[in-house]
Amino acid sequence: MQTVDFELERDHVELNQLLKLAGLCDSGGAGKALVASGAVRVDGAVELRKTAKIRAGQRVVLGATEIHVVAADPART
Repeated sequence: MQTVDFELERDHVELNQLLKLAGLCDSGGAGKALVASGAVRVDGAVELRKTAKIRAGQRVVLGATEIHVVAADPART
């Protein structure tokens, strides 16, 4: 399984936007379609809410890719 670390610079990111920002789809609309199809898991459970708030510490899986959402390093900002 491929692992991607996504650095979260805010309190949360919407699931469909996370898929786009992580490079797993071309647009937020495509991300919404992936979520609606039941292909996305958040922390091991199928997530059907397209704009679910994803926060640091959560793991999102789509196919053979797992996204680890991590908090931004405040020293770099």
